[in-house]
Amino acid sequence: MGILTNVTEDHLDRHGTLRDYAAVKERLVAGVQENGTAVVGVDDNWCAAAADRIERAGKRVVRVSVRRPLADGLYVEAERIMQAAGGSARAIVHIGGIGSLRGVHNAQNAACATAAALALGLSPEAIQQGLISFPGLAHRMEQVGRLGRVLFVNDSKATNSDSTAQALACFSDMFWIAGGKPKTGGIGSLAGFFPRIRKAYLIGEAAAGFARELEGHVPHVVAGTLDRAVELAAGDAAASAVKEPIVLLSPACASFDQYRNFEVRGDKFRELVRGAAGCDRRLRLAVQ
Repeated sequence: MGILTNVTEDHLDRHGTLRDYAAVKERLVAGVQENGTAVVGVDDNWCAAAADRIERAGKRVVRVSVRRPLADGLYVEAERIMQAAGGSARAIVHIGGIGSLRGVHNAQNAACATAAALALGLSPEAIQQGLISFPGLAHRMEQVGRLGRVLFVNDSKATNSDSTAQALACFSDMFWIAGGKPKTGGIGSLAGFFPRIRKAYLIGEAAAGFARELEGHVPHVVAGTLDRAVELAAGDAAASAVKEPIVLLSPACASFDQYRNFEVRGDKFRELVRGAAGCDRRLRLAVQ
């Protein structure tokens, strides 16, 4: 069994070109055993072409899409994961209302996991229970806790703007913590989400560049460090008139200017939120 969800511009410092990066990802799923299954998300051209090549090589391929219905494969429609084959489609599971599966990226993850589970012989009922009970991953849209009306979300794994776009699409009224070691392209591609952001708190090497891109579009402050950003964002969110404000760490940057990796950065965010718990008993931690 192999799963390939997507290919986006990332890790090019290691792989050199996007083509090389895509080729590495393809090899990981193309090598499934003769009777195995390759589950491939086909919403980008790199993966769609990979699915065709793997299939031509005689391997079983299950295609997955969150953008459009498929004639053969799994796709997401109206918060349902549909299975299509032989000219008809049926709903396999429902993912609406599952907090750990917010956003298009998590819908894709759930659809790919569903495809793999079906290939392994699990029933739709068992898959549904598994999705409902899924607590989410650390550092990826992780609900760290809630202070009064304010929800704290750790999305430290978002090390580029494409990943951050997935998080920004899930919420409105965000107090956004961003920055770190910048990657090519900046955050201009996120402009469509700027109206959702109440204020941005910028950290690390990218802070000055991000501030220039946000100027005139989003209120922002150069906080410098994560400690200061959390302090400012939590205070502003609590003082706002927003019904459910979100303090979102989704940096759109690597962590290496201030932290060893994104996990350490996310752990620090969680630690800072827990520190707030010690000062305010209204904070209910979502993780232990």
